[in-house]
Amino acid sequence: MRKTLLEEHTKTNCLRIVHYVGSDSKRFDELFQIFLNDVEIRVVQRAAWPLSYCVIQHPKFITKHFAALFKNLQKTNILEAVKRNTLRLLQFIDIPKKYHALTINTCFDYIISSKEKPAIKAFSITILQNLSQIYPDLKQELKIIIEERMHLESAAFKSRAKKFIKEI
Repeated sequence: MRKTLLEEHTKTNCLRIVHYVGSDSKRFDELFQIFLNDVEIRVVQRAAWPLSYCVIQHPKFITKHFAALFKNLQKTNILEAVKRNTLRLLQFIDIPKKYHALTINTCFDYIISSKEKPAIKAFSITILQNLSQIYPDLKQELKIIIEERMHLESAAFKSRAKKFIKEI
């Protein structure tokens, strides 16, 4: 799998890896270990994309890896691709309750940061929107932050934010 990741960074190659993993949790575990522990930055970045797609297709794959996933997300030197693809997959799964507070705080931090990329912020809005079904008070807090930041943000942020505001 590592060799395939090194071949090229294309959607075709990403989907090749997703297809290889298929519904095999052991292959997913192998991909997750590469994502988490490979020494080469390029390999970690390239593993993040198919990893997110695998979890979206098979949410149960990530269940035993939640602690490691969230520990990785809290690193100060986390790669952009790792952060983006971790948040991408979190939009589509049921986050265990024990990680709700950490997820909420992390997503709010990303949204208010002037340094975060648009996709990170957009995914954070969706994750908070999903969690607001459990914690309705989040809706008002998120709405306030969105309205304060709207004029400073990208088109991706504005699009996601408008959808959220329309829903509430």
